[in-house]
Amino acid sequence: MKIGIIGLPQTGKKTLFELLTNHKISEKDLASNKNIKSIAEIKDPRYDKLVELYKPKKNVRARIDIELLPKIEKDAITKGDIFKDIAETDAICHVVRAFKDDSVYHINGTVDPKRDIDSVNSELILHDLIFAEKRLEKLDLDLRKAKDEAKAKERDVVARIKAHIEKELPLRLLELRPEEKRTVASYPFVTLKEMILAVNVSEDDLKNKALLDDLNKKYEHLKIEVMLVSAKVESEIASLETEKEQQEFLSALGIEEPAINMLSRLCIRALNLISFFTVGEDEVRQWPVKRNSSAPEAAGAIHSDLQKGFIRAEVIKFADLEGLGSEEKVKEAGKLSLKGKDYIVEDGDIINIRFNV
Repeated sequence: MKIGIIGLPQTGKKTLFELLTNHKISEKDLASNKNIKSIAEIKDPRYDKLVELYKPKKNVRARIDIELLPKIEKDAITKGDIFKDIAETDAICHVVRAFKDDSVYHINGTVDPKRDIDSVNSELILHDLIFAEKRLEKLDLDLRKAKDEAKAKERDVVARIKAHIEKELPLRLLELRPEEKRTVASYPFVTLKEMILAVNVSEDDLKNKALLDDLNKKYEHLKIEVMLVSAKVESEIASLETEKEQQEFLSALGIEEPAINMLSRLCIRALNLISFFTVGEDEVRQWPVKRNSSAPEAAGAIHSDLQKGFIRAEVIKFADLEGLGSEEKVKEAGKLSLKGKDYIVEDGDIINIRFNV
């Protein structure tokens, strides 16, 4: 599962990519004109609490793949490569510039985040519409030559998709039945992807609730989640050597944690993933799994043998462990649950798998 970072030139997307992944972009990376790939650790305060509680010999955060895609410019749009890159991701993080800095040029001359968001969204929708139109023409031509039940069904799905896109709405808002999703699974539709808007603001706007509310009001009906982040501030936080210095810096700004941490959690949510934890003195580990995964499927994320030989899962809710302070007290309070194969894992579950192979 991977998330693609997109944006217009000079939005700060390279800086945010580096902060998320701790991957310093080299001149060689840039000269290759290819997607820059790396891995981001999910910064989850629940994981930090569990590490503090168990003091394990080893600890492993959940991780996701992230790709920095080429900047969205006229040439990239004309060639169409950018859309192919987006189609190969599972979700999109669109970095938008809202900071003003005369020393940093803007491709459109002025800073206007809504204009830029609408412009990129329009290009994505137009791409999907053009594909739907071409596919519909091909299906109509084939069906005039010969009757084909499968193609007739496909045509109905594509026609419904085209009608939806013509309303200038992304496909993630269109409800498709499972068989319809399978029909279009190989299509390069880009607006099917979940989208995050990371609005890169100045330090003064980090707590600008009015700006955030305004953007949420405008885009929440498009199923787009918005957050404010200052790449400049995040870079300053990351440059501080000790955690104490970082906390003092955050306190001076009146914020609880780096926005880059929250962005990492938004990324995992956009990928339709949740986290569960395995804990102990040897290791504390956070595991990402698809939302609505069963207990055996979650066991399979740890090791295939655990899924094959699954017997049951011992489940503790994070809130119970945090509130009571230890596994022993959780058990005494009757808060440890035994779950079978039909249990659907919930975000934040602490799980111990019982199995026999």
